[in-house]
Amino acid sequence: MSSKGGTALSRRNYRLASDTDKPKVTGIVNEKLLSDYLHHVFPASSKQGPASAAYRKTLTFQDLGAHLEKLLAEDNVTEDSRDQIEGCLGPSTVVLDHSSGFEGLLFVDDDLLGVIGHSNFSSIRATTCVYRGKWVYEVLISSQGLMQIGWCTLNCRFNQEEGVGDTPDSYAYDGNRVRKWNVTTTNYGKSWAAGDIVSCLIDLDEATITFCLNGQSLGVAFSNIKTGPGVAYFPAISLSFKESVAFNFGSRPLRYPVEGYLPLQSPPTTDLIKATRLLGYLKAVLSTSIDTQEDKLVERDSGSWQIQGDPTILVTLAHIFNHFAPLMCKVYLVEDVLMNFLLGILEGGGSVDEHPLIQQLLDLFWLLMEDHEVSECLKQLMMSLLRAYRFSPIIPDLGEASRYIFLNKFRKFLQENASNRGNPTVLCPPEYMVCFLHRLITAIRSYWDEGKRKSPGSINSEDAYVPPQLFYNGKVDYFDLQRLGGLLSHLKKTLKDDLAAKANIIIDPAEIQATSMDDLDEDEETGAAQRPSGAVAMGGALARPSWLSSPTLGRANRFLSTAAVSLMTPRRPLAPPEKVKIRTLAVEQRTEEDIEGSHGNDGLLLGRPIEEPDQPITEKSLLEILDGVVMMYNLSVHQQLGKMVVVSDDVHEYAVALKDTEEKIARCPSRRADILDELQKSQKVFAEKLNHLSRRLAWINATIYSKEKMLDVYWLLRVCIRTIEHADSTGSLFAFMPEFYLNVAMNSYSALKNYFSPSNCMEELPGYEDTLTQLAAILAKHFADPRIVGTDIKDSLMQALASYVCYPQSLRAVERIPEEQRMAMMRNLLAPYEQRPWAQTNWILVRLWRGCGFGYRYTRLPHLLKTKPEDANLPSLQKPCPSLLLQRHMAELLSQDKDMAAMFLNSVLNQLNWAFSEFIGMIQEIQQAAERPERNFVDTRQLKVCATCFDLSVSLLRVLEMTITLVPEIFLDWTRPSAELLLRRLAQLLNQVLNRVTAERNLFDRVVNLRLPGLESVDHYPILVAVTGILVRILVDSDKQGWPSFSLRMLR
Repeated sequence: MSSKGGTALSRRNYRLASDTDKPKVTGIVNEKLLSDYLHHVFPASSKQGPASAAYRKTLTFQDLGAHLEKLLAEDNVTEDSRDQIEGCLGPSTVVLDHSSGFEGLLFVDDDLLGVIGHSNFSSIRATTCVYRGKWVYEVLISSQGLMQIGWCTLNCRFNQEEGVGDTPDSYAYDGNRVRKWNVTTTNYGKSWAAGDIVSCLIDLDEATITFCLNGQSLGVAFSNIKTGPGVAYFPAISLSFKESVAFNFGSRPLRYPVEGYLPLQSPPTTDLIKATRLLGYLKAVLSTSIDTQEDKLVERDSGSWQIQGDPTILVTLAHIFNHFAPLMCKVYLVEDVLMNFLLGILEGGGSVDEHPLIQQLLDLFWLLMEDHEVSECLKQLMMSLLRAYRFSPIIPDLGEASRYIFLNKFRKFLQENASNRGNPTVLCPPEYMVCFLHRLITAIRSYWDEGKRKSPGSINSEDAYVPPQLFYNGKVDYFDLQRLGGLLSHLKKTLKDDLAAKANIIIDPAEIQATSMDDLDEDEETGAAQRPSGAVAMGGALARPSWLSSPTLGRANRFLSTAAVSLMTPRRPLAPPEKVKIRTLAVEQRTEEDIEGSHGNDGLLLGRPIEEPDQPITEKSLLEILDGVVMMYNLSVHQQLGKMVVVSDDVHEYAVALKDTEEKIARCPSRRADILDELQKSQKVFAEKLNHLSRRLAWINATIYSKEKMLDVYWLLRVCIRTIEHADSTGSLFAFMPEFYLNVAMNSYSALKNYFSPSNCMEELPGYEDTLTQLAAILAKHFADPRIVGTDIKDSLMQALASYVCYPQSLRAVERIPEEQRMAMMRNLLAPYEQRPWAQTNWILVRLWRGCGFGYRYTRLPHLLKTKPEDANLPSLQKPCPSLLLQRHMAELLSQDKDMAAMFLNSVLNQLNWAFSEFIGMIQEIQQAAERPERNFVDTRQLKVCATCFDLSVSLLRVLEMTITLVPEIFLDWTRPSAELLLRRLAQLLNQVLNRVTAERNLFDRVVNLRLPGLESVDHYPILVAVTGILVRILVDSDKQGWPSFSLRMLR
């Protein structure tokens, strides 16, 4: 026998007879017993008349094919064509008319039976109409919004305002408003909900239309409808934006058939009879066993049936499935025959695990059906179950059986949402994502802790993290998401030696493919060489019986060949390779073994780096779900949490407006009744809106921003921190980590600090200070990490660190990180500004100094104190909180490293020269535009850039003030080679600033006096006090230390 059948399965030993045994047996069991068995499974029909066992023809496998064909042909009936059915016109397959029979914008499913409204009020009709008789179709309500379902004629013309039921020859039922529509409207029926089935019945003989809800008649809705020559009615629907339904015109069995009414699409009668009869044969096999010792057939309970490799039974089943498998690709037969059979097994109650026959049947399908048949059958079966139970209460199951199916579906879900972020119409609604995230976190932590109880050596959920090998071993698909070190293909090339040395793995897809083909050839040659000895061990040569060569039994051939060879060929011992070759697997390519591993394969944990502890973490499937949760937070959840905060702002605005209106009412003169009336109307509107928003805010605080949800986000933050720490310890392999882990760490901390209500204070979270310190260490180390190459993620890290040092608690956390890390952070901040983003770096240094400089203790500029800030929570508007510790580190570095000090200060002076020159050039253009007679308006973007250049100039001056205060010898100790040059450059720049700012009636004065919106921060005070601070420190320190004297005349 050939071994070309795929991976062999472990089956019970069985013996195939050789040709020398034919006088005694026929193929597998003796001739009489086989004939009795086949006649029992495939009995003659009643049309042939009963035949006693003594006179009926002997039946063997050679004759079974013809016998089965004859049985199935007996009940063939002529399919009802659309022309033979009186009263119906149109294609035999009834679908929605997406080519011409619609109005508005709609999304129609691939099967042309489901529809989603995507405009104000969209309408669509079916491709088939009826003009005589009684007809019915069903609609599954997927959303309970505004829809009108019913019938219309071809003459009906719909638009964005008028739909089914709004024209004379159309009739509709609206379960949202509980009304019926035919130009006019009256109360009718019951309110529908998502998951309900609406049956639409039309009786053209009696001229009536009736609707049913979940099989219960709502009564005749319309009578005396228009009928006669030229009048035919189409199923039709009108629905508003984002409402959705699914039609069933008869392509599937009706959920609630009505006696006397026909579906618009005829059922496949012949195929249905065949499938029912074949299912009966299958049941007979399941309930009958062959007792070869007693030579008799034994009835048994089909619930205990198992696939045991008995050739007689397998070949019998192969004959059945040769006809049954193609039928199971049709949705009507799957739903009416197969699904009802499987559900019948569960009628006694209990879970699927308590009914092993279902698992055995699914194994049988996999064994005896072609791949495309199995795929289509299971697809139709799943869709039928979904339609039947989509809206039923289901308890989620993350158990062993379903977890791997969920993993692949979950990964596909993430991929679709990651690749379609710019197309919100196909994304999962963010509100659902928030709910989904919290449910998943609850499930993960529950199963994680349950695993901890079973395996005490693993870690608990409080210490959960994602191990770094998931990021490079190819077991988890991260699609095209950016890695910290750049493109994955680039990292595989540049870090392949590091992967081999640290993780003991080799990534070479071309080599893997070649190796796999060599291994397959080697397996075949080895199997062929070992077959003779295997045959002797089984007691004789293996001869293929003639009946086994039938092409119709190819499925059984493959199984029997594979099973026999697996019994004969011992498994070769596998020596562990020095290096494990891996490749990136797509979601649909993975198996359970790729996740959990087996025979020395670590699955998801393949390629453990030497820095990673050799300790069990948890079930590997939970690690991938946890990784997906982090990705999901990055894709949508954080943005949705931020949107919810807007409701609080709206409440505040309406409260202020209401208070202002009430004050106006109190001041309104009694003689101005007209004004009082308008004010009272406004008061009522504001009060109603405030009441509505207040209720919504209370709901948001109780559900979205609750303590429990806050703890979930906090747990996710700690997961990301631990994951980053573990990945960082791997050295160069840290570059494989996806960027979204750092994004989620920063964003989840921002959400905890800014989004959750004041009643849920972040300081009360367990381990809050330690978490702040860990996050501070990550920001301090990685904002200048050379392993991170992405510009966006580097900017995000810099901005996060800049925000971190603006608040006292987080700044203290930065001061708590180890001194070595603090010094490294300050060294990176003091690197030359050229050829890198320097504005945020300069801002960080300014925040470390703010509160110590000359006239630099203000939160807002003095001339802006009377105005209301747009957002008081901005980092730039926080009270000064200088860090003396970090200032001391800065002084040590600049004092000890003279070269670094010179390069840093030269870069600061260069940037100051550029920023102030740009500022002066822009205010000249603004002044010229303001003085033109045509009064051209200045571009707001130009004003914003001008204000930014001014703010940069002030911040650079403050850094110079900070430097000369902490380390005055850089400028004043002329034993330093660069001191004199730096002091001269500083004096020239200060002179330039003072000349431009302090001259009477100069350009700066005129622009400041214009008070243009966008230039509020441009004023004399901030820049002059910064210059004054520098001059004062130079004067004081030059006198104090005895360095060469400095006078104001040097500025001339």
